[in-house]
Amino acid sequence: MLSLPEPIAHYFAADLASDASAMARCFTADAVVRDEGGTFTGVGAIQQWNTQAKAKYHYTVEPLSVTAQHGEIVVIGRVAGDFPGSPINLQHIFRIKGDKIVSLEIR
Repeated sequence: MLSLPEPIAHYFAADLASDASAMARCFTADAVVRDEGGTFTGVGAIQQWNTQAKAKYHYTVEPLSVTAQHGEIVVIGRVAGDFPGSPINLQHIFRIKGDKIVSLEIR
């Protein structure tokens, strides 16, 4: 089992449970998510992004590794779902402040 910082562990647990509301609460009010060429700012937009991505891809993420570098926490996650090339490993690049996520970039 990986040792993830608490807000990131909560993010992945809520995502696995398909609980977009709980997942969005892991973020600060002005947090930013970048995924699939889109930028989603604020808890409401992040919740909507997660809900739409789950509906479209029916995906799961299994965190495989975690490293900290340059103030970022990089989690490599195996993403499996309804999309070409599934499963694939993607970088989830987090910035956290206190007990909340301030940014996430998935690439």
